[in-house]
Amino acid sequence: MKIALGQINTTIGDFAGNAAKIIDFSRQAQAAGAGLILFPELAICGYPPRDLVERPSFVARNQESLQHVAQETRGIAVICGVATPAHAETGKRVMNSAALLRDGVVAAMQSKMLLPTYDVFDEMRNFAPAQKQELFQFCGKQMALTICEDAWNDKHFWNRRLYGFDPVESLMSAGGNFLLNISASPFWLDKPRLRRDMLAVIARNYKVPVVMVNLVGGNDSLVFDGSSLVMAPDGRIVAQAKSFDEDLIYFDPNALTGDIHDQVEGEATSAYAALVLGTRDYCRKCGFDRVTIGLSGGIDSALTAAIAVDALGPEHVRGVGMPSPYSSPGSIEDARSLAANLGIRFDLLPINDAFDAYRKILKNAFAGRPEDATEENIQSRIRGTLLMALSNKFGGIVLSTGNKSELAVGYCTLYGDMAGGLAVISDVPKTMVYRLARYVNSRREVIPQPTLDKPPSAELRPNQQDTDTLPPYDILDRILEDYIEDLKTPEQIAGERQFDLKLVRRIVGMVDHAEYKRQQAAPGLKISEKAFGVGRRFPIAAKYET
Repeated sequence: MKIALGQINTTIGDFAGNAAKIIDFSRQAQAAGAGLILFPELAICGYPPRDLVERPSFVARNQESLQHVAQETRGIAVICGVATPAHAETGKRVMNSAALLRDGVVAAMQSKMLLPTYDVFDEMRNFAPAQKQELFQFCGKQMALTICEDAWNDKHFWNRRLYGFDPVESLMSAGGNFLLNISASPFWLDKPRLRRDMLAVIARNYKVPVVMVNLVGGNDSLVFDGSSLVMAPDGRIVAQAKSFDEDLIYFDPNALTGDIHDQVEGEATSAYAALVLGTRDYCRKCGFDRVTIGLSGGIDSALTAAIAVDALGPEHVRGVGMPSPYSSPGSIEDARSLAANLGIRFDLLPINDAFDAYRKILKNAFAGRPEDATEENIQSRIRGTLLMALSNKFGGIVLSTGNKSELAVGYCTLYGDMAGGLAVISDVPKTMVYRLARYVNSRREVIPQPTLDKPPSAELRPNQQDTDTLPPYDILDRILEDYIEDLKTPEQIAGERQFDLKLVRRIVGMVDHAEYKRQQAAPGLKISEKAFGVGRRFPIAAKYET
């Protein structure tokens, strides 16, 4: 008898749509001879539901949908994630559970024990933990059923464990000889390798097969890569689903053979695939079928436009050039060429007259003061206003184009270039922006070569370059990675990198002082281990000096 993994893309709160996918995949698996199919964590309601689980109607819909799935999948056993009511004494409304459906009924229920509260996770806020776990028999196996984090506490893999209890160890000690794990494990660069390595250690240590079905798709800032897999007791991968796409795969639990589908490998390839998937799902699940992007002729807007076209198709992407008195003719031409190469609509809306009008209105108020960053920001805010006007008039969502390096140090303008509904590359450092742009052109040259070659510039004053304000990006990005992701002090960074301590302290100060901007930014797609947004929570009003 075969077992199937249903790697599906769910939408939070779309009970009818999620149930339809579960039923469809289950029927396909049944027709192919599978006796059991597994679906990801909270597949019934979508992950992460966050405070929606506080609404009694939301919890009730989970139960109704689960019963509907059970009735419609007779003939095959189904394991799927669902939010279930918690016992009153826990103080929480729900538990994060896995239901085993057989013959039209819920035959067993196992809830999650380890509830993560780090990075993007805040499950202890919403869910009550399970108090016990039990094995169930299937196909002659003693199946140990776990949910995502329950498998992330192995003492043989982690030097420092987050929990005092290991559900996998307990279930294996009770006689488990086959480990199942339903997951919603978000993507970040190198996460698939970490996940594989960790599960391989579990397989080899307990000498049992390990099965993990993972969610795929984008939900808000999170991207889930799928990459569901089956491992033999020696840690070999014997079945694996595609990366960044829905998939249905099968494996033989006795022979330990199965389908192995293509994986997305490599940093640039994986990052780009994640950004395309995250953009597509953010727009689709929020009800937008088109996007508008300001095209400056620079590398950031070029990469964002390429991602948008791959996510939505060229007919759904609108590029807008908005040159000011300081925009170079080459930048305008680069923007026009990019749009032509991508096959998208391009509108040219010069902002000279609007900029002159602002300066005229403010002339008396600014009397006696030289032009400075104020006038630079006015240009950016005019552009933001025009983009939002087009969005309001024609529908669609504005994609902002700022990268992680700029957002980190506040080299961006509130209500200007930060305007938009999704910050596509806000977790992409500037040096990676160039790597991704070269990757785009390796498939088909769409980003003009001058865009790749010219020094980065906001073009908001004569002969401006980013290095007037910031160190070269190869230096800046290393400082930012050390400080933001690795939590190193300026002294550590300067000593290890052989950088000037005053420079490092200045950059760290810029990061800390820009927190108020980041907390007003559009949601961004997370592809690094530590992205700005829900996974990095710092106060705005603080005097703490690193």
